[in-house]
Amino acid sequence: MQRRDFLKAGVGAVVLGALAAQEPADAAKRRTRETSPGETPATAVPASSLALWYARPAQEWLEAQPVGNGRLGAMVYGGTEKETIQLNESTVWAGSPHNYDSPDALTSLPEIRKHVFANEWAAAQDLVNAHFMGRPVKQAQYQTVGALTLDLDDAPDVSEYRRELDLDTATVRVSYRSGGVRYTREVFASTPDRVIVVRLTCDKPGAIAFGAAFASPQQSAVSILAPDTLALDGVAGAALDNPGSIKFTALARVLHEGGTVSASGAKATVAGADAVTILISMASSYHSYKDVGGDARGGALTPLDAAARKSYAELRGAHLADYQPLFRRLSLDLGASNISDRPTDERIATFHQDQDPALVSLYCQFGRYLLISCSRAGSQPATLQGLWNDSMDPPWGSKYTVNINTEMNYWPAGPGNLAECYDPLFDLIQDISETGAKTAKSQYGAGGWVCHHNTDAWRGTAPVDGAFWGMWPTGGAWLCKSIWDHYQFTGDRSALAKNYPLMRGAAQFFLDTLVEEPTHKWLVTNPSISPENAHHHDASICAGPTMDGEILRDLFDACANAAQELGKDGDFRNKVMLARARLAPIPVGHLGQLQEWLADWDASATEQNHRHVSHLYGLYPSNQITRRATPELFAAARKSLETRGDESTGWAMAWRINLWARLEDGDHAFHLISGLISPERTAPNMFDLHPPFQIDGNFGGSAGILELLLRSQDDEICLLPALPSALPKGQVKGLRARGVFEVDIEWAEGRLVAATIHSLAGVKSTVRYGDKVQELSLRRGQTIWLGADFATANISA
Repeated sequence: MQRRDFLKAGVGAVVLGALAAQEPADAAKRRTRETSPGETPATAVPASSLALWYARPAQEWLEAQPVGNGRLGAMVYGGTEKETIQLNESTVWAGSPHNYDSPDALTSLPEIRKHVFANEWAAAQDLVNAHFMGRPVKQAQYQTVGALTLDLDDAPDVSEYRRELDLDTATVRVSYRSGGVRYTREVFASTPDRVIVVRLTCDKPGAIAFGAAFASPQQSAVSILAPDTLALDGVAGAALDNPGSIKFTALARVLHEGGTVSASGAKATVAGADAVTILISMASSYHSYKDVGGDARGGALTPLDAAARKSYAELRGAHLADYQPLFRRLSLDLGASNISDRPTDERIATFHQDQDPALVSLYCQFGRYLLISCSRAGSQPATLQGLWNDSMDPPWGSKYTVNINTEMNYWPAGPGNLAECYDPLFDLIQDISETGAKTAKSQYGAGGWVCHHNTDAWRGTAPVDGAFWGMWPTGGAWLCKSIWDHYQFTGDRSALAKNYPLMRGAAQFFLDTLVEEPTHKWLVTNPSISPENAHHHDASICAGPTMDGEILRDLFDACANAAQELGKDGDFRNKVMLARARLAPIPVGHLGQLQEWLADWDASATEQNHRHVSHLYGLYPSNQITRRATPELFAAARKSLETRGDESTGWAMAWRINLWARLEDGDHAFHLISGLISPERTAPNMFDLHPPFQIDGNFGGSAGILELLLRSQDDEICLLPALPSALPKGQVKGLRARGVFEVDIEWAEGRLVAATIHSLAGVKSTVRYGDKVQELSLRRGQTIWLGADFATANISA
């Protein structure tokens, strides 16, 4: 993403209300002593090692805690006088169905290419800006719905306050004592019941009282549907000259046990209740990028009515039955220290100086939690902020930036054993294959489909944001890597068959548009850029940047391998492999670095420490550069990474963690983890900061931590390839490896103790630990146990 001087993401757009929840039945089994704001934090004990917890309410959005069910999201503040539950629905976007394609792009393309090959970059960029950019040049924003606020009765003498997000139950829990009463509040977002559930309880009959109200920065109105039900109806905002068209509805139903509930003046009031359950439902009129004619009120009311017929115990049970089988597939224990029981914000603030391995595992699992919460079947894929945004105009529109950020969002899906979370991404790729086919034809005269560096709810695929950032045609090709990754991690042939046409269409576009580079006659992209970087002052336009060739090798290989696996498309397979053979090789420059461009321009680039490391795509997430197969390129990649430096934006440091893991330098990777988990790069609620908030750093960081423990590429499973000395002991269970394996690893004193590898598909592979190698030839369902010396192995069916 382009750099901006934001300090925080959308803080202060909307602030809202509070509710209380019932303690789970197993609470007595946990360590639950609450902490008052004045108590020494070091003596506080969290509910579990999988809890983010705090000794005070959130004062701003980046301190609030997220819940989500893929489609509905909320940020919970946990106040004692006023609770704010900020709300999102994944289809509430600015603007209307829109075609961004430039009508006069095609006629300018030959001249643009001519200027690029002549190194006349300013002339090329001027033409791109004048004729090739999308109309308008900016895309639409993802927007907030608003918030539900709870004005609670006065809370005198608050003590024993605790606010936590329990990752194991996907529940925010708030508890405190006031006026001699213990109040508890619980909030979760249910995927099966399609509502957000807020539960308020107390230990004194009749002590719950509050007023509930909606608020929104959108053009909207609040009404009373029934004494227990409030409605917020609105229309999303405009996007430049594209008027808002998405209608939305948010409903809140207050179900009370004891006491009374009444409504007047757009506010619901509860008095004298023993317990209350509030159900929040949201829906919009958005059906697809070309259809916004849905019934928002009906879409919100149907799940609300159904959920209201269930008890709180039934709602919670269904939520846990859906969520926990996903989250519990992977467990990670990196050990703990004497500060691991402190509040999470304090641990983040001191992580760079403290030994707190438990915070590393918590950060990793938080990334998995976020992915489950914001990317489920039937939802929109994770945006630049996942699902959570409190603004009408968030940084970079909270769109889908596909020159790294959207792809990074899904890096933990495979190794983190969450393949189902890919589904919304594949739906997006299906959509942009349709809009991108129009862009390919109208702007390039080509078949197949293309997507440049950004897309949005309207699935824009034309270049946007200006030539310097937007003239990059390889975003769709990179997205297609996730299709082949999914197959390698799952072996799901039906999904591969369904999605193969998307890869084929992306490849067809480049078969039609690659051009000969004049000197070596290599096939290259033209025009293009190396994302967001300038090779000379104010010049980014070029032909054949290194990243493009690396992405196209992966795309062509994936198409060829998928065609062979599916037993089809032999002629097309031959075409892509012939084109692949003519791509420019990965170049090494005079400084021994991996070149970012075809020419050796790295030393003249204006930002030597640029946040993007696009040319290192071949090292990670690809596997084109490895220590054993390509030692020269491996050394050059290290040289480039050293030159580029460590200090960067949050998401860029997350990418570097993965790169150093691939370079098998765990200590350097851990140095970057320490930089990522810091107040400059991680908010108090553990959201990643560019700054401002970008969720891709959370996902990239989570993937990087897993990459330290397991690498799977080139039909090889490598155990502990980059174990940092700061993590000398631990165990992980449920890692996924390519070849469709599940892997458990235990280590101590920095060395492997044992590993268990379970084959889910019967694919042959190799397992490596250091210099020790063993061939695996397991049948589907077989498991092998390996000791540290690899000398003995037991296999069971």
